[in-house]
Amino acid sequence: MKALFGHDFIYTAGIYSTVVMAIIVFLALFELVTRYSAWEEIKKGNTAVAMATGGKIFGTANVFRYSVEANDTVLTMLAWGAYGFLLLLFVYFIFEFLTPGFKVDEELRQGNRAVGLISLTLSVALSYVIGASIPH
Repeated sequence: MKALFGHDFIYTAGIYSTVVMAIIVFLALFELVTRYSAWEEIKKGNTAVAMATGGKIFGTANVFRYSVEANDTVLTMLAWGAYGFLLLLFVYFIFEFLTPGFKVDEELRQGNRAVGLISLTLSVALSYVIGASIPH
């Protein structure tokens, strides 16, 4: 990939820009599957939603970190990043499924920081598993 960008500074700026744009797109997709508006809740000071959203951002960036290291092309890097995001999204649905006693979205909307912390931890922890499984 470095040959494509030519210079280390340009390479870093190019990768950074690509990943930031991908994270923005992925967060917009995540916003579609939740029953609340993350940015409205964060604006109101909802720490639980901020933790859950921060976990998705960190998790996605972490998957990209592994993807950048493992891949030679921007397209392959993006493909693994998108796949990692889909797996993180799947984790969100598993969390909802495994907690039949309450609705994760509702608890986050109500500011339940314990649910926010578990959501953050799941995203971060599993991003390491996803990243480590990306073939070199």
